Amino acid sequence: METASDLATRLTRASRKKFWDVYNAFTWPEALVEGMWMMPPELISLYGTPAWDSLDEAQRLRLSHFELGNFFSLVLQGERPLVQGLVDRLYSKKNSKEITEYLHHFVDEENKHMVMFGEFCHRYIGKVYPEKKISLPREYAKGEEEVAFFCKVMVVEELGDFYNITIEKDERIEPMTRELNRVHHIDEARHLAFGRLYLAELFERYRAGWSEEQLAGFRSWLVEYLRASWGDYYNPTVYRDAGLADGYELRQMALAHPATAAFRQRASAKLVSYFVKTGLLAEEPAL
Repeated sequence: METASDLATRLTRASRKKFWDVYNAFTWPEALVEGMWMMPPELISLYGTPAWDSLDEAQRLRLSHFELGNFFSLVLQGERPLVQGLVDRLYSKKNSKEITEYLHHFVDEENKHMVMFGEFCHRYIGKVYPEKKISLPREYAKGEEEVAFFCKVMVVEELGDFYNITIEKDERIEPMTRELNRVHHIDEARHLAFGRLYLAELFERYRAGWSEEQLAGFRSWLVEYLRASWGDYYNPTVYRDAGLADGYELRQMALAHPATAAFRQRASAKLVSYFVKTGLLAEEPAL
């Protein structure tokens, strides 16, 4: 059976073969193509709600512009602590030489993604939306902090990749936007393959030393982290920037609506299935 070290060797070869220069990879247009979707309407946070039904076509297109900016900002802000955490784990005694070697490529590619998304947001949105999550100190069982870190990595990357794949395949989407999602997905496919195997090995290594209470506490934290991550996709500042009133009320309505709840379950299905299969979660949570 292939180990994370075995996989890391293969992924290192792939990353070297597909090495790219973020500063010369794109020809940035002065402006994006007008009248096209920036994000498929089905991915927009208000889709399926009465608020969406009340918008005309121009308002929906404008909202898609800022929702894309929020999505790219979420990925960028999620990758920032990811890079920091990966750098902290370089040359750890816990990792093989092969894993350390691949982590260098992982860090390099995530840094390129931040440059790429930051450039897009500054050029076409006018800003990067700030991170809203707050980290609170807590006690960890042995190995729990390590497992939690790679769970965060999986959440950021699996949810982001769901959007990447959907956007890049949609011919309604503005060409530059599709291209950035395509490029991101290519690298993320390798990161996700490594993360799934490495996290499973980590959890298997440490879970036996956790009490039932500690395991239950970890699972509770993971569900809340998933829910908080989805909450970031419902950004009242985005609604305000798109010219919609009562952003906070819109957020609360959208989060609670059955249509958006069903979408979150569908979009999270692959990720949640992995968590349940590995034992990181005992059952599928409501999101």
